[in-house]
Formats: sequence, C-alpha cells, structure tokens
Amino acid sequence: MHKAYVHTALLAQLREVFVQGEIAPGTKVPEAALCARFGVSRTPLRESLKVLAAEGHVELLPNRGARVAVVTPDDVEGLFAVAGALEALAGEQAAARITTAEYEQIAAQHAAMRRAFDVRDSVRYYEANRSIHEALIHATRNPVLVAQYGMVNARIRRIRFSSPMTEDIWQRAMAEHEGMLNALARRDAASLSGILKTHLKHKCEAILAALRAQADVPPPRRRNRRRKDAALPDARGAS
Repeated sequence: MHKAYVHTALLAQLREVFVQGEIAPGTKVPEAALCARFGVSRTPLRESLKVLAAEGHVELLPNRGARVAVVTPDDVEGLFAVAGALEALAGEQAAARITTAEYEQIAAQHAAMRRAFDVRDSVRYYEANRSIHEALIHATRNPVLVAQYGMVNARIRRIRFSSPMTEDIWQRAMAEHEGMLNALARRDAASLSGILKTHLKHKCEAILAALRAQADVPPPRRRNRRRKDAALPDARGAS
C-alpha cells in the first residue's frame, strides 16, 4: 500500500479518536495502544501526532510523547469567532451559488433533523445537523473556505456538543435552522449569513456557560480511609 495513502488514512483515523473524545483532555496519548489498534509502528503514528498538534488536538511533550489538548474558554471563544465568520461568508456565497439539487439535499437533511428533534433523538439530530452545515460550506464552491472551515471545524467538533442540550437551547437551535432553510430557499444571502453567525454565537455562549459551571463544581471529596500499609506484606520480594 502506498505510504502517502497509509499516512492520510492513519491521520484521519487518529483525528476521529480525539474529535470523538475517546481520550480525555489532559491525558497522555497511549501510543502503544494506538499503534496496536491501527497496525502501525511508532514512526508514522508520531508523524501524524505532529500534524494533529498543529491542528490543536494534542500537545507534544519534549521526549515524553503527547497529551490531549485541554480546551479553555479562550479557545472556545477564538474558535467560534473564526467559525462564525467562515459560516457567515459561506451563507453569502452559498445563497448565490447553490444548485437546486444541493438545496433539495439540505432540505432533506433538515427534514431528517426535524424528525429527530420531534422525538428528541440527539444522535440522529447531530448527524443531520453536521451534514447541513458541511453541505452549506461545500455549496460555496470556494476551495479556500472549504479547507479553512475543515481545519477549524475539526477542532470545534470536540466541543460543539459538549454543552447540555436543554429544551430551551434545542428549541432555539431548531428555530434557527428553520430560518436558515427559509433564507436559503429565497436565496437571501444577507439573512442566511446573519442567521448562521447568530447560530454559532448562541452555541458558543452555551458551551462557555457549561465550562464555567464545570469549573465552579468542587472536586469530589476523598473519603478518609485508615492506612493499612503496615498490615500489607512487602511486595518487593514477592514472586
């Protein structure tokens, strides 16, 4: 198999590991386990980790491997500010360039998202939601925008759905998506751009509120247990 293809495939698989939150933030990346999982040596794994470090998913530790990056409130604000600007631009360009077939595909995904919303199926809702946003970006036919959005969105996917989906937040998000589809149907670039930017702003606010709430929660108290070290045998000489 071609080396470049292997690297590309490995990079995509590793990216999903971090995007899906399989390894907790701040945790050291288990290189040996990942090598075994994907059937690669440490060299291509570490090359991929360098790329993922540049994307903000991991932090490289000098001579100590890598650890999963911790997302801070400043990271959230910065990422969503850029994502909001990109999606606002996408709204303008997609409204002007989208084809009838592309619009119908987005409308179908919107209908699927509405059905998931009606039964409060968050998994299917998020899948349709993601498809809609990505389809809008690709409808711009702007390769630079598509590439930049891909990089930013890969980081945002780690945190975009980390805030609790309360009923009020869900209702508002669904209403905003209804507005997006309506503006897109009318090819109203200004309205679509504004709704997308507001939609990202509201999501950012929800995530920041969740992060602050988590920061205010004190760590669980450790129960005091009588030390039993004296009663334990010295394991250093055990066979």
